Amino acid sequence: MDTRLDGLARLARFARSTRRAFPLAIGLLVLLWAAMPGRLRGSDGGQPLVEKFVLDDTIQPVSADELERAIARANADGAQALLIEMDTPGGLVDSMRSMVGAILGSRVPIIVYVAPSGARAGSAGFFLLEAADVAAMAPGTEAGAAHVVFEMGKPDTTEMQKVENDAEAFLRSYVTRRNRNAEAATAALASSHSYTAEEALNQHLIDEIADSDTQLLALLDGREITRLNGNKETLHLAGARIEMVRPTVRDDVLGWLVNPNIALLFLVGGALLIYLEFNTPGTIVPGTLGTLMVLLAVFALNLLPIRYTAVLLLLAGLVLLLLEAKFGGHGALAIAGIVCLTFGTLTLVAAPIPQLAVNPWVAFAISAAFGIITLWLVQLAVRARRRKARIGAEAMVGSRATAMESLAPEGHVLVEGEIWRAVANQPIPSGTPLLVVGHEQMVLRVEPVHAPAAVQKPA
Repeated sequence: MDTRLDGLARLARFARSTRRAFPLAIGLLVLLWAAMPGRLRGSDGGQPLVEKFVLDDTIQPVSADELERAIARANADGAQALLIEMDTPGGLVDSMRSMVGAILGSRVPIIVYVAPSGARAGSAGFFLLEAADVAAMAPGTEAGAAHVVFEMGKPDTTEMQKVENDAEAFLRSYVTRRNRNAEAATAALASSHSYTAEEALNQHLIDEIADSDTQLLALLDGREITRLNGNKETLHLAGARIEMVRPTVRDDVLGWLVNPNIALLFLVGGALLIYLEFNTPGTIVPGTLGTLMVLLAVFALNLLPIRYTAVLLLLAGLVLLLLEAKFGGHGALAIAGIVCLTFGTLTLVAAPIPQLAVNPWVAFAISAAFGIITLWLVQLAVRARRRKARIGAEAMVGSRATAMESLAPEGHVLVEGEIWRAVANQPIPSGTPLLVVGHEQMVLRVEPVHAPAAVQKPA
């Protein structure tokens, strides 16, 4: 009983001490919360947040996906603006339209800044620059040359005019709402005109020229902008904290794979590894690695505009190489196959800009190497299938031998490091070079190499 009373007393004392310490603990927590940095406690403490995304790649599905996720993050974080630092030669029209739509639909103001010096907003990049709430360039940069380049060859005049008019109307639809010079903008589209930073500012195509992003934000602080819906909004960017939106590992891998030269190397290398697996079944590793490489190449090429005529040329080249290896054509079929492979690889990607096309040197090297290696491997396989499997004495027919002792007419000979009993039609002294011309069970029939003999190979 005493023990229980003692425990109750201790519990009561603990409760009284806890009750007295509770207000003190709450006060300490409040002080810690007030002293905590804004980012850790979910508030910026009054400092504006500007998120920054660097677009220094071609405009294609991978870069479009990165930009759209950067805009979605800026909207979710409640940033004051998203700064897109851009240096691009242009890219695919479909990806450009998707990126422009994301910029125009953003709740957060978008600032597109062509930088650093020497950068450009070429072709499709010019559409992105003009779509921004604020367009800016660094000194020594350029923008324009936005004429539509067809991916699948040159169309007729009517189709060309339709596509150009469609692109021009798309550009005017938001340039006028941004209060920019629609006539100068469409000149970049109609005649591939390019503008320096100073020319773009004088033509009212951009809003500012700045040496750095921090200077740009300082220039834009307090500026009133007109959103696409006509609403006015004032930018509050003084002392803004710039936070980078970095690409994920997935973005880096896809951006590397979408390079047509890399994708083509994966496709060719994977095909050779798969053929090696079929030629030497059971090795597993070449087949597995080759399948993975081919799948990655197909995935990457699926993101790019592919000419199906080029695919047919690649298949025709492969068939010609197989025919050359099997039937022989004095090299004519092999040369035709390599030519088909070269033209197929060169024209495989219907690229509107050189950066999205297959490098000619890469195409030549891949075609020649693939043709030679394929020809060699197929010839080895054909010869192996034509040659019957031979073991024992049968495998020795046609081989060179040496008499280990005098054959009169029977004795022992050395054939490919093995000692065999042999018989000759005439006495042969020791050390004489011999040729195995046949066998009877486990006894070889030999003749001197200087004597003409018809080797009796098995049928």
